[in-house]
Amino acid sequence: MTHSQPLVIGLTGSIAMGKSVTAQMFRRLRVPVFDADAEVHRLIEEGGLAVAAVGAAFPSAMRGEVIDRQVLGEHIFANSSGLQALEGILHPLVANARSRFLSRACASRVAMVVVDVPLLFETGGEHRCDVVVVVSAPGFLQRQRAMARPNMSEGKLDAIIAQQIPDRIKRRRADFVISTGTGKRAVLVAIRRILKTIVASTRRQRFARSRRRSLARSCS
Repeated sequence: MTHSQPLVIGLTGSIAMGKSVTAQMFRRLRVPVFDADAEVHRLIEEGGLAVAAVGAAFPSAMRGEVIDRQVLGEHIFANSSGLQALEGILHPLVANARSRFLSRACASRVAMVVVDVPLLFETGGEHRCDVVVVVSAPGFLQRQRAMARPNMSEGKLDAIIAQQIPDRIKRRRADFVISTGTGKRAVLVAIRRILKTIVASTRRQRFARSRRRSLARSCS
C-alpha cells in the first residue's frame, strides 16, 4: 500500500539569522523537522559514518579517532577545494538521511515536514521542496549574534557570509519570509500564519482536482 508524500517545507537562512529557533518552533507545532546540520554533526562525531572518509581527506583534523571540528572548519574556510572535497563526502550521506526521514514521514501519513538546510539555495535544494521559508534579520543583529558564538572572529564570519547567497536574494526567492528580529512570539505567530496559508492552499488544490475529476466523469 502506498501513501501520499508529505508536503516539504524548505527552511533556510544565512548564518545567525535565527533558523534554529525557528525550526524548534515548527517542532513545537508538531511539524517534523529534518536538521541537515545536526545530521552532519552525527556523521563526523566519534563513530560517525563519515569519520573515516573525512579523516583520510583531512588528516590534520584528526585527533586519534575523533575529528577536531574547529581545525576542520579553519581548513575548509581557508581552502575552497577543501570545502568541495568535504561536501563531496557529506552531501550524499545527508541526502540518504533525508530520504529516510521522508520515507518515515510518508509511512506515518504526516501531512507536512520541514527540511532545515542552511545552504538550500546554494545547493539547488529548493527544487526538492514544495514551499521555501527564509529566516531573516537585520544585518547588525545577524553580526551581533554570530560574534557571540564560540571561536568566531570577524574574518571567519566574513568568509562564511561570502560563501552564502546574500540575504536580500534569498528573501526574493522565498515563498515566505520570517523575520526573527522582533522576538520568539512574533516568529511563532508568523509560522502559524504560514501553516494556515499552506493548509488552505492545499485544500483548494484538492478541491480543484476533485472537481476536475467529477467533471471528467460527467462528460464521459
